[in-house]
Amino acid sequence: MTNPLPEQQLPSPLPLSPSDERTWSMLAHLSVLINLVSGFLGPVTALVIYLVFRDRSRYVAYQSLQALLLQLIVWLGGGLLAGVAWAITGILSAVLVGLCLIPFALVLSAIPLAALVYGVIGGIQTSQGQDFRYWLIGDWVRDTLTN
Repeated sequence: MTNPLPEQQLPSPLPLSPSDERTWSMLAHLSVLINLVSGFLGPVTALVIYLVFRDRSRYVAYQSLQALLLQLIVWLGGGLLAGVAWAITGILSAVLVGLCLIPFALVLSAIPLAALVYGVIGGIQTSQGQDFRYWLIGDWVRDTLTN
């Protein structure tokens, strides 16, 4: 039995304009600020931007995937590391050793805050049309997307 209806093909998505590329890339980097309110929705926002625009703009795909990975590594990983450091500091404070660990716990607590600053810098640079690249993450993402 043959199918009487011709097979429907979806049209290819239209590419984004340079202005839209800059806007969505900026929003992907600034999604790190959502973590201040929710604690975890920043990576979800960057992932949604990546999934929606990956076929329409390689620039937005690259920038949003970088933002996603930075937030997963630095925000979630750094936050977990800081939480563990504070827990150990609190436990060891009972024997006074933990008081010496407070400066280390404070430094580790600054890791997620550094991600906020780095994300804002990325948002500003991509809104100006510059090719922003996170240290260590950017080259890996570029190699992943080109293969």
